[in-house]
Order: sequence, then structure tokens, then C-alpha cells
Amino acid sequence: MSDLERLLDLQVHDTEADQLRHRRATLPQRTTLTELSAKEKALEAEVAEPQVERDGLAREQKRIEDEVSMVEEKIALVDRQLYGEGITSPKEAQALQADLESLRRRQSSLEDNVLALMEEIEPIDFVLAETAHAVGALNDDRASVNQSLSEAEVAIDAELAVNISGRDVLLGSVPTAMLADYQRIRSVSGGIVVARLQGSTCQGCFLTLAAGEVDALRRLPENEIVNCPECGRLLVR
Repeated sequence: MSDLERLLDLQVHDTEADQLRHRRATLPQRTTLTELSAKEKALEAEVAEPQVERDGLAREQKRIEDEVSMVEEKIALVDRQLYGEGITSPKEAQALQADLESLRRRQSSLEDNVLALMEEIEPIDFVLAETAHAVGALNDDRASVNQSLSEAEVAIDAELAVNISGRDVLLGSVPTAMLADYQRIRSVSGGIVVARLQGSTCQGCFLTLAAGEVDALRRLPENEIVNCPECGRLLVR
């Protein structure tokens, strides 16, 4: 095998490695994960306002419930005063009874407000629960896709490792100067450095060379490095 044939083999390895890296970077699972994240953000956006409303209602419910507790404490205090042994006059008893009735009306009104707030919160909680369920399903899907992505990456990495191992073997058999030219041309030629000359056509740029050019190339020594006069790629004659 000539040096150019080895270089051509090296190019096959490099092209395959590029394809593997591209396939790894563009695995369909990555697109699916992006789509799942977009769906999750959309769901979170849908419930952002209801969540704010729910939080406000919950704070108001807590405030009223705290007030109910305070009223209940006052009722218990007045009740002890009313039915305790310290009452000595009917007038004082009537005043305490009036306070007790007022506090109980206040308690009833506050409890009605709490019930009203709970009724407002209930449908919002239903929406939030439905959204949480949907997000949970998305997370399950994400876990499954991540697992599939990991397995696909492992498979590609295994192929790439074999490729790199074979490439390393070839590197030792390619002259240093030729390898330097190969790397230089590869960086500007779209990855195709070495091409066969089939008939009068360069398989790198697929342009047909003039008959005189082809004849001149054929007359050169077999081991002499030649470039395509059209694209500059190394030619295997």
C-alpha cells in the first residue's frame, strides 16, 4: 500500500469519525428533550397567573382563619365570665350576653367568608393539580428519553473508539510531512483531502481535467505527490 493509499484510508476513518460525531450531536432524542422542555415551560406559563391568584386567596383565608381563632378565644373568655361566679348584677350579665351574641355573629360571618374563599380556591386547585399531573408525565417522558439518549451515545462512542484505534494505527505509517499537508488541506477542503483520479475526473471536486493535464500527471513517478490542478486535493492515480 502506497503512502497515498494509507492517507486515503486515514481519510475514510476521519470522515467516518466526523459522521459519528455529527450523529451523536444530532440524535433525535435531543430534539425530543427540547420539545419536552418547551411543553413544560408552556404549562408553567399557563398556571403562573392562577397560582398567584391561589396564593392570594390562601393568604386571605389564613388571615380570616386567624381572626376566627381570636374570636373563638374571646367567646370562650366571655362565656367563662358570663357563667362564672363573678357576675353580681343582671345589667353586667346582659352586657356580657350581648357581647357573646355579637362575637358569635362575627364568628359566623368570618366562617362564611372562609367557606366562600375555599369555594374560589377549589377550581384553581383542580387546574393546578391537572397541570402538575401533566408536568409529571413530561418528567416521566424526559427520563425515558434521557435513558434512550444515553444508550445511543454509548453505542456511538463505542464505534468512535474503534475508529480512533484504527486511525492511530494508520498515523504511524504516514510520513510526517504528508500528514501535515493532509491536516492543512483538510481544514479548508470540507474534509476531503485525498481523491482518486478516475479517468480524467478528480473524485474530490468531480471536475474533468484537460487531457494534457491528465497525461502530465500520468507521466510523473508513481510515488510523487501530486495535487488536483482544480481543487488542490492530493490525487491517487
